[in-house]
Amino acid sequence: MTASGLRAGLVGLGSMGRHHARVLAGLDGVELVGVVDPMGDKNGWAQGAPVLSTVEELLALGVDYAVVACPTALHEEVGLKLAEAGVCALVEKPVADTVDGARRLVEAFETRGLVAGVGHIERCNPALRSLRTRLEAGELGDVYQVVTRRQGPFPHRIADVGVVKDLATHDIDLTGWVTGQTYTSISAHTVSKSGRAHEDMVSAVGQLSDGTMVSHLVNWLSPLKERFTSVTGERGCFIADTLTADLTFYSNAAVATEWEALRAFRGVAEGDMVRYAIPKREPLLVEHELFRDAVLGESDDICTLRQGLRTVEVAAAVLESAASGDTVRLNGAAQG
Repeated sequence: MTASGLRAGLVGLGSMGRHHARVLAGLDGVELVGVVDPMGDKNGWAQGAPVLSTVEELLALGVDYAVVACPTALHEEVGLKLAEAGVCALVEKPVADTVDGARRLVEAFETRGLVAGVGHIERCNPALRSLRTRLEAGELGDVYQVVTRRQGPFPHRIADVGVVKDLATHDIDLTGWVTGQTYTSISAHTVSKSGRAHEDMVSAVGQLSDGTMVSHLVNWLSPLKERFTSVTGERGCFIADTLTADLTFYSNAAVATEWEALRAFRGVAEGDMVRYAIPKREPLLVEHELFRDAVLGESDDICTLRQGLRTVEVAAAVLESAASGDTVRLNGAAQG
């Protein structure tokens, strides 16, 4: 760290890396000192920072932390190099492409006492941050169910993983994060219709450690782009649209009925609907600010590698269930 602030590097200048470069270049208290990409910077995305060919060249410049935005299959290799050099890291999600790889990264950074996080950016979406705060305050009462839908066309940027590890990990992480619970079981089905080696659609149902039901529908086969999260509980239902960062609450209402046949049915009735006014800052900027503050020791509001490992474990269980046709049980330790 210099008098002007933290020295940061970036590994990977692809579709996500270019956005990381843009944010890092303008982040208060941080200097982007170098970008690693063997393909160079043919699109001019490096924001004027020197473009390097190897992680070793970046380390030679002297960095306090680095953002790892290379293909998922390379996360472990790059992360271990950073840890061995004593450099903190923000690793794009998923933290690794295998459970064992994620565990090795956790061990490498934790044993050295280095700050490391995973870029589960939905944690920085204004609608979900507001939702989590309201759940923690007990505004919904007991939580019964979390439902997510994440659908849209195939992104050509993805080549090394399927829809479970690329997209469903968003929903796995956000579900555990907003509820403060972990998965205890999962059952899933997948299909592959695009001719790729990996799955491009998954439907999964499961249960969290407090008994909450979960349901996820994720695919790359829909012309409709949808990012939907609903949380239903004893006092109503929250719906978050993370494309628009809108959060809406539908409350339950006690309504008397004179219909004799329905008097014995004790259900809920539609009550008031409230759409909250939420400040809408760019999630990626918020993510970088939180990680910068964590490196400085001023905050711990990041997705840790250990939490990222948990998400990879659940994603692996989704694929295991889809392959075997069985429900997979998981350790339901509380979300950290």
